[in-house]
Amino acid sequence: MAQSTNEILYIGTYSQNESKGIYVLNFDRSTLSASILQTVHDKKNPTFLALHPSQKYLYAAYREGKDADDPNGTISSYAVDQNTGRLTLINQVSSAGASPCHISVDPTGKVVFVSHYQGGNLSTFKVASSGAISKAVSVVQHEGSSIHPNQTKPHMHSMIPSLDSKWVYASDLGIDQILKYEVNPKKGSVKKDPEIFPVKAGSGPRHFVIHPDLPYAYSVEELSNTVGIYTVEPKSGDLLLLDRVEMLSPEIQSDYNAAADIHLSVDGKWLYASNRGQDNLAIYQVDQETGLLKLIGHVPTGGQHPRNFKVDEKGELLLVANMESDNVVIFRIQDQTGIPAPTGKSISIPRAVFIEQLFLK
Repeated sequence: MAQSTNEILYIGTYSQNESKGIYVLNFDRSTLSASILQTVHDKKNPTFLALHPSQKYLYAAYREGKDADDPNGTISSYAVDQNTGRLTLINQVSSAGASPCHISVDPTGKVVFVSHYQGGNLSTFKVASSGAISKAVSVVQHEGSSIHPNQTKPHMHSMIPSLDSKWVYASDLGIDQILKYEVNPKKGSVKKDPEIFPVKAGSGPRHFVIHPDLPYAYSVEELSNTVGIYTVEPKSGDLLLLDRVEMLSPEIQSDYNAAADIHLSVDGKWLYASNRGQDNLAIYQVDQETGLLKLIGHVPTGGQHPRNFKVDEKGELLLVANMESDNVVIFRIQDQTGIPAPTGKSISIPRAVFIEQLFLK
C-alpha cells in the first residue's frame, strides 16, 4: 500500500506577541486543521522563507544580525527531514544588508537571492551540495529616490528568478524600478549592470510573479495599490508594460492602504493580490491570449494586515497570513470562478507573515 502524503506548512513570523519564530506545522487537508510539529527561533524575526527546488533545504531570512555587532540580517540554511519535515540548522551567514525582507532560490537550486528593505541593496549566495550557503557572492547597492514620502531612498523588496534561471527581476519600491540582473548560477552571482525598467512614479513595485506558461508577468505596486502587467520578451527577458489595473474596492472606505503580495493560480487562469488596509484579496481573470487582467471581485482575508498568502500547490486552497490578527485563514478556490471561498477554518500563529508548503511521502 502506498504511503500517505504528509503535508507540512512552514510559517515565518515577527518575533512579537510571544511568537516562537518559524512554525513547522503538520497540516490535515481533510479537516483543514494543523498541529505544531516544531518551532525554530535561532534569531529574531524570521519573516521570509524559501524552499530549495529539491525540497531538501529551507532558507530563512532573519532580520537580526548574525553577531551582536552585525547591523545586517542573517540567512540560515536548514536541512528538511524527508520523513517529518522537521528542520535542522546547517549554517548561518550575514545577509550583507539591513532588514532582509524577501528570499528566493533560482530554479537550478544553485543561487539564493536576498532583498533588503532598509539597506536598499540585494545580495546573492552560492548553494553548496550540502545545502549550506556561502557568504554573500554579490552585493549590489541601489541609489536614488522617488516622489512618495516612503521613497526617500532605495527599498529593495523582492528578487524573482526567471523560469530558465538566466535572469532575476529585482523590485525596488524606493526608486520605482524593476531591474533585470543576469544570473551566473555557477558562481552564485549576478552581473552588476542591470537592465532597468522604470515604473510610474510613486507606485512602489513590491512583489513580482511570472506566468508559468505565457510570456507575461505581473508586479504588485504597494504605494499606488495597482498591478502592472508586462510582456516578457522570451530571448532577452526584457519587460514591456501593457497595462496597470486598480486593486482597491470602491465599496470600502479606508484611510490606509498598502498592496502586499501577488500570486497566480496553479493553472494560470487567475491572479490574486492582497491589500493591507481594506484587508482583502483582489481577484482577476487572466486573459490566456493577451495576458490582460479582468477584475472579478474582492474577498475579505478574514483578518488584519494580509502581508503574504500562499496558493496551494494542488490548486485547491489559498492560505492568508494576517499579521495583525495573528492568524492564517484558509480558503477553498472555486474551480469555475477562481474565487477563494471562506472555509471558516484558520490557524492561530502570532504575527504570521509568510507561508511555505511542502508535501512529503
